[in-house]
Amino acid sequence: MGRVINKRILLGVCGGIAAYKAAELLRLLRKQGCEVRVVMTAAAARFVAPLTFQALSGHSVHSELLDPEQEQAMSHIQLARWADLLLIAPATADTLAKMAHGLADDLLSTLYLAAECPVYVAPAMNQAMWGKPVTQENIARLQQHGVTVIGPAAGEQACGEQGYGRMVEPAEIVQSVLIQSTGGLIAGLKLVVSAGPTREPLDPVRFISNRSSGKMGYALTKAAVAAGADVTLVSGPVHLPAPTGAKFIQVETALQMYQAVLNACADADLYIGAAAVADYRAKQVAGRKLKKGEAEDSVIELEKNPDIVAAVAGLLPKPWVVGFAAETDDLENYALGKLRSKNLDMIAANWVGRAEGGFDSERNALQVFWPDGRKTLEMADKTSLAVQLLQLIAERMHEKNPIKNP
Repeated sequence: MGRVINKRILLGVCGGIAAYKAAELLRLLRKQGCEVRVVMTAAAARFVAPLTFQALSGHSVHSELLDPEQEQAMSHIQLARWADLLLIAPATADTLAKMAHGLADDLLSTLYLAAECPVYVAPAMNQAMWGKPVTQENIARLQQHGVTVIGPAAGEQACGEQGYGRMVEPAEIVQSVLIQSTGGLIAGLKLVVSAGPTREPLDPVRFISNRSSGKMGYALTKAAVAAGADVTLVSGPVHLPAPTGAKFIQVETALQMYQAVLNACADADLYIGAAAVADYRAKQVAGRKLKKGEAEDSVIELEKNPDIVAAVAGLLPKPWVVGFAAETDDLENYALGKLRSKNLDMIAANWVGRAEGGFDSERNALQVFWPDGRKTLEMADKTSLAVQLLQLIAERMHEKNPIKNP
């Protein structure tokens, strides 16, 4: 991932079954080049051994407010000053209540009071505890104090109940922290993303389509929402839930996507064309199912679909336009050709048909080109890759036309 935030992160781990996820969260933060120090509550140490976090972070774990050995090396004030960012995950109802009311009876709550850096919390608790009015009041109070709350998510909980209270998955927490720490380069901008495949019907049963899963476009949508953008997602048929916080437009064919994207881009600042739009559609769609035995040889006449990304790049006024190119060979030349011929501001190209990455995969790598530069984004999960790409887009937009935050 691109170096998008200050690297010194203080990770607070509270007591709850979600504490095991904090180990993966720490691993992902380290993978992004962050230096991480861990602070655990006494309850957290009963769920996961401190040695786990020591091994993953490369540093001793802090847990005691009045530990003479730790005080000699780094007092709680010094530890708070060391951090560029305080992230508490999981954050229990108890710790959130302490933070909301200024209580400081352990190291973590004391660090929160002493911290002058941005603070993020990822709540995790039983759905009834989360829904309690006093918990919601504490969350509102913390948000008023500038604390960023990530989640919680809904789903099945360890107790067997269903509802909101699950800690957001580590990859999504990393995404939220990194993208919200980019300096607000796209906050308030109107962004349109197209994602997924299109389906071009041949008859009421059959259609032409491709292997696109929509995961990259959906990850970009989530990252942009987390960064504070006003996002519209135009999606072809995929097996993914609609991202929260974005306007969602479901389409099926290329013509439907073309119309929806152009309408949404009428006043957009940025368009990211991550959809894998079918190049052709049937000239005539049969009104009934085509039968195999009706003709010796069947010929389906095709006609070209409109080029959506080129059409957006031709709008006046023109939004900043990012295209995608999925290639099986000669990736750089094809990508650069599309960048020039379609008047794009940037194009993100990736290999398909290979063992790793590409369509219907959780991971991918991108070669990103713009008129006077390029950058390689190495193989990573698409959540992390989306953050890297959005950061690169924001930086390039800002360099070309400095963005005034509202």
